[in-house]
Amino acid sequence: MSELLLGSGNSRVKKVRFAEIPVAFTDVTTVDIDPSGNPDYVHDLNVTPWPFADNSFDEVCAFEVLEHLGQQGDYKAFFAHFYEIWRVLKPGGYLIATVPMWDSMWTWGDPGHTRVITRGSLVFLNQKEYSQVGETAMTDYRSVWKGDFETMALEEKGDTFAFVLRARK
Repeated sequence: MSELLLGSGNSRVKKVRFAEIPVAFTDVTTVDIDPSGNPDYVHDLNVTPWPFADNSFDEVCAFEVLEHLGQQGDYKAFFAHFYEIWRVLKPGGYLIATVPMWDSMWTWGDPGHTRVITRGSLVFLNQKEYSQVGETAMTDYRSVWKGDFETMALEEKGDTFAFVLRARK
């Protein structure tokens, strides 16, 4: 199993458990903007495309990193980042992520946080959800979002929102 750990820093710990996902990394590739954590790749994840081939990984893990990418309200960057995750995942691969809860003191308290991701944000990554366009207030982003994720698990606990998405290709 091949895994990509985004924003690895100094940690190599899998922070989310899900029934179909192994507890420990088996073949992890790390990427971070800061070279001091000795990542395999030093790369600013705001710069796309990322330096990985299509369909390279069974899992992409992003623990407390997605809230550092793009800017709130910049839908093009939001979809560009999630597209990169979808692109590098193998068909059926998993995105395993944690971000601060929308109402956590860390959400906007951390000067490096630029975006809030909620369960509502994830709706826009699932192509089937666009069936509600015209019926609800959902904006139609299908002209910019070409990937597709299925939500497998969501957990809101304390200051943390954890989620697992599966790439549909």
